[in-house]
Amino acid sequence: MPRDIQPAVYMMANKRNGTIYVGVTSNLPQRAWQHREGVADGFTKRYGCKLLVWYELCGTMEQAILREKQIKAGSRVKKLALIEADNPQWRDLYDEISAP
Repeated sequence: MPRDIQPAVYMMANKRNGTIYVGVTSNLPQRAWQHREGVADGFTKRYGCKLLVWYELCGTMEQAILREKQIKAGSRVKKLALIEADNPQWRDLYDEISAP
C-alpha cells in the first residue's frame, strides 16, 4: 500500500449532538478538508457537517468499508456512543490528523 493510503471510517457533524455523516476514505486528512471547505456537493455540504468528531483507522479498505456499513446500520444512539467514548466534548479532530 502506498504511504499516503490509510483506510479510515469517520464521522462528521455540524454541531454537538447535531447531524452526523458517516464516511469511509483512504486519505482522511484530505477528505476531512474537502468536507470542511464544502468542495464536494452532497450531504455534508447541505447540512454543514464540517467537524471531524470521530474516526477509526483500518488495515485495509475492505475492513473500512465493512466497518462503515456496520456503523451506518446501527442506531443514532450507537453513533453518539462512539463519538462520546473518544470525544465527549465533540472537539474538531481535524488538527490532530492534519499535522505534518
